[in-house]
Amino acid sequence: MTRIAGLAGNRGRNLLNIADRAPGGAELAVVLTNREDAPVLEAAADRGIPTEVVPLGDGADRREHEERVLAALDGYEFDLVCLDGYMRILSDTFLDAAPTTLNVHPSLLPAFPGTDAWGDALAAGVSVTGCTVHVVTDATDDDGTVIEEEVDAGPIVTQEPVPVYEGDDTETLKERVLYEGEFRAYPRAVTWFAEGAVDVDLDAGEVTVDADAAADDGLPARRLVSSDRLDALRYGENPHQNAAVYADYTCEEASVVHADQLNEGAKALSYNNYNDADGALNLVKEFDDPAAAVIKHTNPAGCATADTVAEAYERALSTDPMSAFGGIVALNRECDAETAAQITDSFKEVVVAPGYTDEALDVLCEKENLRVLDVGREARSASDASSAERSSADSRAAEPRDDGDQPRALGEPTERFTEKPIVGGRLVQERDLQSLSVEDLEVVTEREPTDEQLETMVFAWQTLKHVKSNGILFATGTETVGIGMGQVSRVDAVRLAAMKADEHAEGKDAEGAVMASDAFFPFPDGIEEAAKAGIEAVVQPGGSVNDEDVIAAADEHDVAMAFTGQRSFRHD
Repeated sequence: MTRIAGLAGNRGRNLLNIADRAPGGAELAVVLTNREDAPVLEAAADRGIPTEVVPLGDGADRREHEERVLAALDGYEFDLVCLDGYMRILSDTFLDAAPTTLNVHPSLLPAFPGTDAWGDALAAGVSVTGCTVHVVTDATDDDGTVIEEEVDAGPIVTQEPVPVYEGDDTETLKERVLYEGEFRAYPRAVTWFAEGAVDVDLDAGEVTVDADAAADDGLPARRLVSSDRLDALRYGENPHQNAAVYADYTCEEASVVHADQLNEGAKALSYNNYNDADGALNLVKEFDDPAAAVIKHTNPAGCATADTVAEAYERALSTDPMSAFGGIVALNRECDAETAAQITDSFKEVVVAPGYTDEALDVLCEKENLRVLDVGREARSASDASSAERSSADSRAAEPRDDGDQPRALGEPTERFTEKPIVGGRLVQERDLQSLSVEDLEVVTEREPTDEQLETMVFAWQTLKHVKSNGILFATGTETVGIGMGQVSRVDAVRLAAMKADEHAEGKDAEGAVMASDAFFPFPDGIEEAAKAGIEAVVQPGGSVNDEDVIAAADEHDVAMAFTGQRSFRHD
């Protein structure tokens, strides 16, 4: 266990935060201050932490005072010293006798050293400040006189950025740096020391932290995200929620954030528009053949691939044209006039494509508030991305592309991770970039799937990745027939997909279709419901303790079934 001697100047909030969190199992052995009325004394005593006071007003010089501090600490065992607002420059008298000594400074050193880092940051007009945890080094000469340029100049252990907001004053910024910066960075540094992950080389002025590196799985020890606010949005998911969209200008992958909005005068994208359009775009990125998807509330209402994008859109729409009303359309090919005419045949919110013919734009822009997004352009710098430019009609013309044999114009995936903020933190994971082939499927039933069914299984699985769990998808060829999403019971998801296929789909139904399930069937009832709907083949991960019963049910109903060996949950 790492034990800490804390030296505080007043309230000692960083030390108390460390005491309460016990990062890396570390604990405070003692808190020392040079003020008899310092609030930290009572707060430490309430936590059962011993305290010491070594007053400054004793007439002693710097080195004599430090010897008294060392004497007061002599009865305690400690492995690390942590300063917290300790308003006293330490010399080698203390530093040579004590273990490694850390301090947290309220700025991103070397910017704004000194006692008024918050005011200095405000005066400089910076948009980002932060805090720095560093090793304390001797900043005095042989006589004990402070050498100003050497104060706060010890090797840096870790830093934490903190935004500066319009309207900030010293007090508001001070509080934000404390809670959003120091309360993160200081415990992190203590954890590293407690785990023995830090190597301090004072001669070289360097600190090496083994723990501050990516693990073998590629997930970083710290998730640092920086993006620039692109635009304020009308509201968030609901009118009572404020919202904004932020842009990462290093992203090379096609994205709705960096798309040009081609129809001048249409409403700007809303929070929900961005979310749904992103989901639609990510779905059509799955396919090399011309593909179209219609998204409603982040779930696919339909998806298809075909020889042309117009045919793909027609098949996608026919899955559930009622739910497609007010939805988002995404294409992975240039939009032509034929496709545009189909899109505008009913109300849609947004259409996303990697380019448009002039004829298609003429059709689409007749719809007053149909937002037309071109994602076939590279991300631009912040200086080029004003909202006026984003809605300019000057960007309407796109280079013509031949449909059919045209490769995808959406770029390869470049974003490795996805993340979801949750209260108190965020979840980070690798993107679900799995891509099955027929060779990956393991047939487990007496009935063998046909070649066409095997190809449909692959299409259905790639589409199902974008359906909210529990997810079930019915498909024929390379088009959806019915989709059951977001159910808490898998058999209910099957029933929903069957109902959608029977009641909502136009010109197609579940008879003879393939069913895909994003996770295994825990009981045979899902297969039994699918057989009632007319399903003739199933693709699912497998892996249930009841797999034998599920396979037996498929054999009983003469349904072919293949396992993928991996599931495809989507809970966001």
